Amino acid sequence: MQQACAIPFRRADALVEFCLITTSGKGTWSFPKGIIDPGETAAETALKESFEEAGLRGTIVGPPLGSFAYHKWETTLEVTVWLMHVTEAAAQWPESSVRQRRWAELSEARGLLERDALRELLDRAAERIGEHCDRRPSGPPT
Repeated sequence: MQQACAIPFRRADALVEFCLITTSGKGTWSFPKGIIDPGETAAETALKESFEEAGLRGTIVGPPLGSFAYHKWETTLEVTVWLMHVTEAAAQWPESSVRQRRWAELSEARGLLERDALRELLDRAAERIGEHCDRRPSGPPT
């Protein structure tokens, strides 16, 4: 079964943050993902799931970052992962009552993720965005 996943990010000056959400099952931190419906592309699914699960809208940046597989529902799920630049974050979204949303810098996001594959893909995302993921903007704090 095929799934698509987005690694959502936003940038404010030199600060880059990634958006993580809690899973519906165990409540661990992950990224928005879901099954690719017939007639949808993987990129379209990644964008759709980002809104449904995290209230995020944005655009896909470049080709897929990679993929990973995991076992669920007595089958193996193949997940294609995309980088998503967030342009809008809604205050309420379809799954806001069952999922938490959290923005984190690279090092914090890496620490929140349990899957090694997601940490590796997050590192690829950071490389694609640039080297300044953990640097705070200069000037007084806001």
